[in-house]
Amino acid sequence: MNKEEWIEAALPKYIVTNPALQEEIQSLSPKDQQDQTRWAFEDEAEALSIETWELALRFSSKSEEEIKALRMAVHKEAAEALDMDWDEYCELNAVEE
Repeated sequence: MNKEEWIEAALPKYIVTNPALQEEIQSLSPKDQQDQTRWAFEDEAEALSIETWELALRFSSKSEEEIKALRMAVHKEAAEALDMDWDEYCELNAVEE
């Protein structure tokens, strides 16, 4: 799975944990409900000062060790894409191994 798939898989689990949002969006079309859920999910991630995909991992059934390994893999992928030294990337992005 990639980051976007993690998010899509987390949204149905997220909405179940948020009855106020469920009530607020119940009269909307299914597409609008999906959009509102996504935006609320993104807002929650921002409020927690984490990336949306990191919040998505919290809603997965993976163990803490699996989540940590996935998080590190994404960060390493980003560092490589940016052609950055791993230690420098970790320092700039507050990544702890």
